Amino acid sequence: MSRRPALSLEAVFREEYGQLLATLVGRFGDLALAEDATSDAMEAALSRWPVDGVPSKPGAWLLTTARRRAVDRLRRDQAYAAKLALLQVEQDRTFLSPNPESADGGLPDERLQLFFTCAHPALAPDDRIAITLRCLVGMTTTEVARAFLIPSSTAGQRISRAKNKIRVARIPFRVPDRHEMAQRLPGVLQVVCSIFTEGYSASSGENLLRTDLAEEAIRLGRILHGLLPAEREVTGLLSLMLCTHARRSARAGKDGEIVMLEEQDRRLWDREMIDEGCALVIVALTGGSPGPYGVQAAIAALHHEATDAESTDWPQIAELYGVLETITPSPIVSLNKAAAIAMSDGPSAGLEVMEALSTEPLLQNYYPYPAARADLLARLERWSEAARWFECALGLAGSEPEKRYVQRRLAACYRNAPPTPKDTSEF
Repeated sequence: MSRRPALSLEAVFREEYGQLLATLVGRFGDLALAEDATSDAMEAALSRWPVDGVPSKPGAWLLTTARRRAVDRLRRDQAYAAKLALLQVEQDRTFLSPNPESADGGLPDERLQLFFTCAHPALAPDDRIAITLRCLVGMTTTEVARAFLIPSSTAGQRISRAKNKIRVARIPFRVPDRHEMAQRLPGVLQVVCSIFTEGYSASSGENLLRTDLAEEAIRLGRILHGLLPAEREVTGLLSLMLCTHARRSARAGKDGEIVMLEEQDRRLWDREMIDEGCALVIVALTGGSPGPYGVQAAIAALHHEATDAESTDWPQIAELYGVLETITPSPIVSLNKAAAIAMSDGPSAGLEVMEALSTEPLLQNYYPYPAARADLLARLERWSEAARWFECALGLAGSEPEKRYVQRRLAACYRNAPPTPKDTSEF
């Protein structure tokens, strides 16, 4: 096989898998069948594309092939005879027909429909999100694990448990009623946020960003905001994603290396996107107690009000992280607060807070924690200690840009660290 078809298939798999699976689940109402048909289509592509060439519309090719394989599987299974007969009646209809509820306030996006479907109360909350990210978004088990800050094996168990629950309990794949959607909305927002997070900072691979995922999350956020404009947390999440994604062009240098926020060329920030996001912040924070997405959006907006890192209102940002700690307590929130304190009151003050977080289980394998501690130690010119924490961060870094950034900082520590005194004792 030539290298090009293999690479093309990998790219299409990442870009099309989630939408393909969501479409098949929505069409056939069976997750296992949809997964099998998707796998069959991928195998067919591996066999055909090296010979016939990559089709001009690979996603459509995979969709057609997967649909045929699903129908073939149904034909071989007599238990599905009635369902197949019903499908044959609809065969001449447009395969990707619009949702009939979209005209009166329903969900016009098939993938989003399935997000709400998988947020079924019969599934444990974390299991719902894990299976949605894995099966309908197409994130790898490792990427799902990163979203939860858990080992890959644990993420795999959650996904398997959810699949088994769906099969045994025969949970129907249907779009929930309007009143059910409100109950399921927080889980769907967490899924959309997790998609954006992986797009904003990829957990593996050669690139820091996965723009396709970030933009897909924003697209879904816009749909939700259009349908639920009165839901302030929907507005907050969309604002947060816009304000954050606006910095995308400044986050990596020409060589692909990470450019930290305080070093970014703010002229590269997308001002139109910032203006839109900042306008939404006001809406998200008006009308009651703020939600976590609204508070995070407010933090992002504060960065955009400043012309540089020095003029940023770091005390206000630290205070907002304190508010966030009361709404959704988390070691990650506390770590971000410590970083803001370091910028406001100096590295020693931030380091003191970080040291108090050293026993938090969620931070033991969280790359930003040792990287942040190392950075503050380096600012204090405690080079040997900084090197040890950068070494720890290097072992946890996922993407190649993260690894290169840590290696560069680590080399600087080695250069600046005082030489180890030679042992002159007599033997």
